[in-house]
Amino acid sequence: MRCITNLVAILCLGFVAVPATSAQTFTPDQADRAAAVREGNVNWYSSTPFPLVQQLADKFTADTGIKVTLLRTGGEAVLRRFLQEYQAGQVGADIITMSDAGAAIGLTRKGIFVPFRPEGFDKVVDGAKDKDGNWIAQRVHLIGMPVRTDLVAEKDRPKTWSDLTDPKYKGKMVMPDPSFTAIQLIVVGMLSQKFGWDFYKALRANDTMIVQGHQQVYKTLQQGERVIGAEGSDPRSFNKGKELPNMTMLYPTEGVFEICSPVAIVKNARNPNAAKLFAQFMLSPVAQKMIAANAIHSSRVDVEPPTGQPSLKEVKFIPIDLNHIETKARELKARFNEIFQ
Repeated sequence: MRCITNLVAILCLGFVAVPATSAQTFTPDQADRAAAVREGNVNWYSSTPFPLVQQLADKFTADTGIKVTLLRTGGEAVLRRFLQEYQAGQVGADIITMSDAGAAIGLTRKGIFVPFRPEGFDKVVDGAKDKDGNWIAQRVHLIGMPVRTDLVAEKDRPKTWSDLTDPKYKGKMVMPDPSFTAIQLIVVGMLSQKFGWDFYKALRANDTMIVQGHQQVYKTLQQGERVIGAEGSDPRSFNKGKELPNMTMLYPTEGVFEICSPVAIVKNARNPNAAKLFAQFMLSPVAQKMIAANAIHSSRVDVEPPTGQPSLKEVKFIPIDLNHIETKARELKARFNEIFQ
């Protein structure tokens, strides 16, 4: 598995959309719906943002009658909770959605997930899935810089990541904590590699506010406490996919981060059939179109991009080295916290 990590690093987190595996050679796995209904519950640990996470859970319950017991928090917090329980022999999650493909690769090597390739697996963009189905991207986030359009004139908005070090942005920026959200861990890992840690020292000197996750970045901008997200998701993804009159997304000229969020079925889960049915639902056109309607890109090549957003193949991206993220995660978090403490 180690030998394919660099390939996945290029394709999954900063990938180019290419044709998916030919449907003619693919026979999907099928969940046992009757057995899933008998189990009656599925425990879902997820970093999927609100309100989308609840919309998906409610839709699945409405379609199947199966209750979704939800634990929703940041990607790194999801992983910590899951691993603590798993290592203690008390598996709480039946299915997990995270934002760290590096961690998904590592857990796959340890045999923690159940391979499952439901209908639509062959439609998932290449690189955004494990070839055996141990994990599949639920969604793809384009990570750039959200900004308050009413409080920052167009001529004054940053054009590049490196622009954020300009003293004129002092006291105006907010970004999430890489110890809480896996997406920010990836961004920190790559930008510190690209620009050096002096980049983050400059953001510290600019009095950049640190909040837990992307939901908090959005709320901080919405309240006007800060006006630029030094890293963030599209604001529409926190507003039911709807345009906001005073916020927009900036795509830095050096490139954005295209980050996929893996979903995986947990081995020895309490509700294995419900977990498979839920994974099958997650990849269905219905669920994937709900994701796109919430201003987040679907992982399927046959689902249109969110309204007003570019398709994945139209965006310049910064390649991501998952090997670096996976092996240096603790060091990256510690260095970031040292700078911003």
